[in-house]
Amino acid sequence: MQFRKLGWTDLKFSVIGFGAWAIGGGGWKFSWGPQDDQQSIEAIKRGIELGINWIDTAAVYGLGHSEEVVGKVLKELPEKPYVATKCSLVWDEEGNISNRLRKKSVERELDASLKRLGVEVIDLYQIHWPIPDEEIEEGWETIAGFVRSGKVRYAGVSNFNVEQMKRAQAIHPIASLQPPYSMLKRDVEKEILPYCGANNIGVVAYSPMQKGLLTGKMTPERISSCAPDDHRRGDVMFQEPQLSINLELVDKLRPIAERHGQSVGGVAIAWVLRRPELTAAIVGARSAAQIEETVKAGDFSLPEEDIHKIDAYLREREQKL
Repeated sequence: MQFRKLGWTDLKFSVIGFGAWAIGGGGWKFSWGPQDDQQSIEAIKRGIELGINWIDTAAVYGLGHSEEVVGKVLKELPEKPYVATKCSLVWDEEGNISNRLRKKSVERELDASLKRLGVEVIDLYQIHWPIPDEEIEEGWETIAGFVRSGKVRYAGVSNFNVEQMKRAQAIHPIASLQPPYSMLKRDVEKEILPYCGANNIGVVAYSPMQKGLLTGKMTPERISSCAPDDHRRGDVMFQEPQLSINLELVDKLRPIAERHGQSVGGVAIAWVLRRPELTAAIVGARSAAQIEETVKAGDFSLPEEDIHKIDAYLREREQKL
């Protein structure tokens, strides 16, 4: 497993972080369908055995349930991994989710996350979404206060653009940005990654395998059999005409993966990690077997010739969209 420094901080993250979105289980707006908690616990433990040293979760995942599952694992581990979680998405008794960054709301969220995780300090506390935009400064100043009081080690942001990061930077240094980044979603390459690189802000990318599309295991049949509450059913990348174009790209990646003894998902992760601005890629897993396969990308780097091949494949894909 390779390790990289998280921006200007003293944290050294494994280049693969365990993503705990799907282990939140079913029954909420952005779920991945039902999930067995024991399988989740085994997946996290196996990932840590294989060298992963940090977990990324969020209060809203499973409406608190993901943090509770992570908390159970932390209690059982003699050596604790770093824990990153997020605020700004809150829910009511009916499970309706809304965005809030007011001071009192963020304070309630932090206290609830500390309790669910069973920790006294959160290593990386992030604003999940910069919404409402007019509340960014209030929410960020509140989190800066957590750092000063010792409840949070470092403060990060997720899904922010450059202008929003500049506003936050004027108040308190940003330790990291968590953006979506994959072969199929490259928006951050133009302005966001260069800004983070220039300002020594760590980057931990989420969905490097594009929610499973780039694992090499997704088929139209598998997608059609997804749970009714799996949010991917409403994702245009999983629907025609994009689905066939995306799966055609996956087929082109298979020979590269086979040549290096990697899965297609491992190639997708390594492709994201090729960027010097990247600290790590957040990789979700719902079973020990899944993390055993994808963690192999943690000590694999794509040769330049393969990067050039993939760039050509991606240009071909763009022309078909």
